[in-house]
Amino acid sequence: MSGVGHGKVILLGEHAVVHGTRALGAAIGRGAVADAAAADEDVLRVEPFGTEHRPGDGTPLGRAFEAALAALPASRPRLAVSARLELPAGAGLGSSAALGVAVLDACAEALGQPASRAFLAEAAFAWEQVFHGRPSGVDNTLAALGGVLCFRRGEAPERLHLRAPLSLVVAHSGAPGNTHDTVDRVARQLARDEGPTRKTIEAIGVLVDNAKLALEAGDLRSVGDMMNINQMLLASLMVSTPALESLCAIAREAGALGAKLTGGGGGGCMIALAPSGDGVLRALSAASSHAFQVEISA
Repeated sequence: MSGVGHGKVILLGEHAVVHGTRALGAAIGRGAVADAAAADEDVLRVEPFGTEHRPGDGTPLGRAFEAALAALPASRPRLAVSARLELPAGAGLGSSAALGVAVLDACAEALGQPASRAFLAEAAFAWEQVFHGRPSGVDNTLAALGGVLCFRRGEAPERLHLRAPLSLVVAHSGAPGNTHDTVDRVARQLARDEGPTRKTIEAIGVLVDNAKLALEAGDLRSVGDMMNINQMLLASLMVSTPALESLCAIAREAGALGAKLTGGGGGGCMIALAPSGDGVLRALSAASSHAFQVEISA
């Protein structure tokens, strides 16, 4: 039986959301799909990597698979799962969460006990902990629920109803990011220099609150301005890179209303708010090995 998990972009608020503020995230069409069936053993096969993983094998995917299976009934039959990831790993696009939700969805279907999307969001959090240590919960929530969400840790996500659709261009910086490392880096910075770092986190939270209002009002120019400010604040938290900064500058010069990294940073992808689209896509395609356009419906 088939399962689906969505990829995501963070419009504003990454890292700050780990420390109590809100974040705005949007699910995208690319993600992960999976099929599961009863078998002689529990095994997870993942494309395009061509790898096999089993509970207890010590690999990150093996440990994540074990965590996912723990959410299923103990009396279940063994399951063979074949999954395909449609996103680059370590890109800030929620690839691990998309894969986890798709795997859980497929397993539940194979057991004849289809799971609610809310259950999948919650169960995939344990999967995310394997890869990210202290995940915010944004990725697994968007991977399961889809749409555009305003998210604060420990609270039910709020679904946004956009006044106008969003046209984004996503571009890869050429280096993988590591959310676990960058989250730890910000936590150490907060512990070492609490006052200024806390003010930066709170400033990002204010941007999120204002961007939410602008999105609901269809004021995309203000959203773009706030994305640019968010990027400056993320750079001050030392989670941006020269490659990400260069791509953001290229996008703005090509007409993007705003540009920033998405996800953990330290590599991975950036996003550009580009209502006119084509010129920004061409500029970023010339500078990035992987750039594509995303349309988020109102």
